[in-house]
Amino acid sequence: MNKNKTILFSRQAIEGAVLRLAKQINADYKARPVVLVGILKGSFVFLADLIRKLDLDVTVDFAVLSSYGSATTSSGQVKMIKDLSAPIEGKDVLVVEDIVDTGITLKYFMDVLRQRRPASLAICTLIDKKARREVHIDVDYVGLEIEDGFIVGYGIDCNEEFRNLPEIWVIREEAEK
Repeated sequence: MNKNKTILFSRQAIEGAVLRLAKQINADYKARPVVLVGILKGSFVFLADLIRKLDLDVTVDFAVLSSYGSATTSSGQVKMIKDLSAPIEGKDVLVVEDIVDTGITLKYFMDVLRQRRPASLAICTLIDKKARREVHIDVDYVGLEIEDGFIVGYGIDCNEEFRNLPEIWVIREEAEK
């Protein structure tokens, strides 16, 4: 199979979305310290850009979750590969995700985090793909929205490829001739 790519969001569109999100987060958290939890691997580019725009006292932690493997559709089975390295009880926590798709992985993770009794718990995603949502999940901060399509770039991958693209692209698989 060959992969055909088309730009969906330019560098400028992404940068504008990140700046808008940072302004909202700065206003909402004001001078309160916040723990940013990046979900790896896809969120690392977005989180790096976002954190540099925040005027807050922040700490960063990471979790690794998987429900895709090497496929382009969710398996529906979530695995926590790496848990947080510090407790979050009594802290304001903002989960930073690259894309909210089916919602299965994020709902699982949010349920786990709620059991740890943070002072507050919110979600920030660069991309919201509501058309494929299988479970209800409230996303507090949304950068960009798409209807459907498999996307790559800006940290988002397809079988560990394309993370380094500075834009966000839609890919389609085409049969080789």
